[in-house]
Amino acid sequence: MKLGKFVVITGLSVASLSSNVQSQTWSTYGNQTYGPSGTYSTYGNQTYGPSGTYSTYGNQTYGPSGTYSTYGNQTYGPSGTYSTYGNQTYGPSGTYSTYGNQTYGTIYGYGK
Repeated sequence: MKLGKFVVITGLSVASLSSNVQSQTWSTYGNQTYGPSGTYSTYGNQTYGPSGTYSTYGNQTYGPSGTYSTYGNQTYGPSGTYSTYGNQTYGPSGTYSTYGNQTYGTIYGYGK
């Protein structure tokens, strides 16, 4: 579920990052996604994790950080616009690459 992975990525607890660039890895097995900020579980249209609960209805995802809307390869939300091309996602906080069940991110701009 591509949007589910997006939600997990945007649900990061970035306050704990102390340098300007961080490399992160998330692994998905079934309905569980494991990452640096904790474990996320998806059941139907609900995703539960350390940053709260996200609910997806159609192209809208609602969560503690606000509402995200997806149209084609663009996702718009309170933290900015994310664009996906193939297995690459580009956004204001970094670049993410997905290979199978692994998502790798380079998150920049924190700790300044």
